[in-house]
Amino acid sequence: MTSAEEFVEFATAVSARLRRTAFLLCGDWQAAEDLTQATLAKVFVSWRRVSRREAALAYATRTLVNTYLADRRRRRVAELLTDRLPDRQAEPGTPELRIMMLDALAALSPRARAVVVLRYWEDLSVEQVATLLGCSPGNVKSQSARALARLRAMLGDAVAVRSPDERPDAGDPRHG
Repeated sequence: MTSAEEFVEFATAVSARLRRTAFLLCGDWQAAEDLTQATLAKVFVSWRRVSRREAALAYATRTLVNTYLADRRRRRVAELLTDRLPDRQAEPGTPELRIMMLDALAALSPRARAVVVLRYWEDLSVEQVATLLGCSPGNVKSQSARALARLRAMLGDAVAVRSPDERPDAGDPRHG
């Protein structure tokens, strides 16, 4: 199998996952598609240098996050924050709750958003997120704590935002 064929196979297998992660980072499906395409183009350019094919997804994810952060630094989009809550509280699992969560996630800084998405959506460990973002595990922990506190403040009682260590059953060995 040629290198190009290997890349096509890889891109086909991971593009949906990269697109979902990109959507969580940027909050817009069209922008997520563009971000995914830009990421795959960058990965293709360096595909021959990806020596361990089993690490290709991690490389692509890091490229995706770096591309997102670089783009955000260039554009510095102004966000309009409001102190008004929706007219009624959304019920769990409703589209309204999803919109509230996406809006709250969008209000985070690009770096904090990347930490939250990688840590809690992609379910990566603190060490894996630190490696992907090129920072220390302590930085990931502090960014996570601040981002979760900000999400709690923005969402109020609409949804309980908890880290895995704050679950009521966290110390219960039956829930490991």
